[in-house]
Amino acid sequence: MNQLSLFDVQDEYSPVPFTAPLADRMRPESLEDYVGQNHLLGEGKILRQMLENDRISSMIFWGPPGVGKTTLARIIANRTRSGFVNFSAVTSGIREIKDIMKQAEENRVYGMRTLCFVDEIHRFNKAQQDAFLPYVEKGSITLIGATTENPSFEINAALLSRCKVFVLKELTTADLTAMLGRALSDKRGFGNSTVHMEENLLSSIAAFANGDARTALNTLEMAVLNGEISPDGSITVTQNTLEQCLGKKTLLYDKNGEEHYNLISALHKSMRNSDPDAAVYWLARMLEAGEDPLYIARRLIRFASEDIGLADCQALQIAVAAYQACHFNGMPECNLNLTQAVVYLSLAPRSNAIYRAYETAKIDARNQLAEPVPLNIRNAVTSLMEELDYGKGYIYAHDTEEKIVRMNCLPESLKDRRYYLPTEEGTEKLWKERLERSRDARLHP
Repeated sequence: MNQLSLFDVQDEYSPVPFTAPLADRMRPESLEDYVGQNHLLGEGKILRQMLENDRISSMIFWGPPGVGKTTLARIIANRTRSGFVNFSAVTSGIREIKDIMKQAEENRVYGMRTLCFVDEIHRFNKAQQDAFLPYVEKGSITLIGATTENPSFEINAALLSRCKVFVLKELTTADLTAMLGRALSDKRGFGNSTVHMEENLLSSIAAFANGDARTALNTLEMAVLNGEISPDGSITVTQNTLEQCLGKKTLLYDKNGEEHYNLISALHKSMRNSDPDAAVYWLARMLEAGEDPLYIARRLIRFASEDIGLADCQALQIAVAAYQACHFNGMPECNLNLTQAVVYLSLAPRSNAIYRAYETAKIDARNQLAEPVPLNIRNAVTSLMEELDYGKGYIYAHDTEEKIVRMNCLPESLKDRRYYLPTEEGTEKLWKERLERSRDARLHP
């Protein structure tokens, strides 16, 4: 019996044994069987056109687990009659990559195309990703990488610029329900058996799977294998059986990837919109998924100054106190400390005047880095500095009745610039009145 090489397409599409998991047995082998991603594979859509015109280029499939990234790559390889090489980012090293690339170049001479699929490409380090780059550039291989992480964070810029990124979406409940029904009737699934299972139970599995086809099929398989067997050999899956199989779904959360930034953004913007209910929900999403409470507390400290500022001077103190409480208590005890701070910050008066003041001053500071400090507010620490008029004209504010001196403290080119523009919100209204008196005293004798 001849041994098939990595480049033999037939090896990847040989019949899957019935003993294999249901998710593997039901893996689609053509676009007609593929479920979901109509925004890419529907009639007239870009990826569909690329396939139909046989103009496949290197690409990255970005999407959550179980949406068909690997399956789609195999369908593409089969449809384009390309040799299919499946790399594992966990077990493949640079030497293995280079060996396969060398064989791919040799095959290209004979007109054979090689499609290299890298699952979890974000797990490859920079050196491993760079090993693909020259072969992608020369066209020796067509690279398809699959990742659950935002490619802009995880893929080298040079490699990413040579790949088209396609975003794969979670499968809908309707998609998953139809897929589960097919698994019950298809001979690759349970079509050779008689399975009694109500439609609403399939919908429950689909909802539980939350867009993940693999989770849906694995759950269905578990439910059927644990169903009640009748004397005639038929299997009945009841509500009780299914509930035992479902258990508790693990929260989907990646503390280093895009979901991390999405959730902290949701928390920040919910508080900004004075919506404590939404803010507490997003807080719970992060904490229950294992987020570091100190990270959240640091973001609350930032929020207290960025979105509240002097409209409520207690906001920053409460945020700092929440950080200290998290440090002292840890999880799960500090969840209420954070909740208290989140609710307070959500309902506090709003002002972004502090944020706008710094951002405006930052622009001037960066554009005018060489602006000299006015002589009157320089410190004359040597006799030479005194001779050069350092500190000349400076008046100690505490020696005046108003504690304010008519003196310009900005560079001459910026003397009329105003950065802090307080609002009328909360206690900032008092600061605004004080600022107006201060400016009047400084500018008018």
